[in-house]
Amino acid sequence: MSVSLVVMADTHLPRRARDLPPALWAAVDAADLVVHAGDWVDVALLDALEQRSRRLLAVHGNNDHGPLRERLPEVARAEVEGLRVAVVHETGDAKGRERRCAARFPDTDVLFFGHSHIPWDTTTATGLRLLNPGSPTDRRRQPHGTFVTAVAADGVLSGVTFHPVAR
Repeated sequence: MSVSLVVMADTHLPRRARDLPPALWAAVDAADLVVHAGDWVDVALLDALEQRSRRLLAVHGNNDHGPLRERLPEVARAEVEGLRVAVVHETGDAKGRERRCAARFPDTDVLFFGHSHIPWDTTTATGLRLLNPGSPTDRRRQPHGTFVTAVAADGVLSGVTFHPVAR
């Protein structure tokens, strides 16, 4: 059995965009698991993703307040087809990130995170995979926005694809 994932972070709706890009909504509708690594800004997107997602794994970010902080944890964990997954918004500065995250999440196979809006995919010396999908709505210094799709099966995350989102 395999589980298809779509991963996003830093959506900042409705400040940075009125809605998610159509390609991301299509990915949400097709996915078995939707992961959001925080900075929603408005609870309306959480409500929409809860309605449209088969399963949602999500956390709040530093720009999330009120109902978002009440409904979402700072760290979320799940086992997905034998893969130990954690989600957090902030991991700190890029320098030393692998070491810090490996120490903080020793019993995790994949850590999804956000905050920087910069796509990131590395593996630590301990085998922890760190994955930041970037932002689909606020590209900052990147050439375009991004989100990620992947597949979890037999304890492995594969088919990780960063999808560019047009401006």
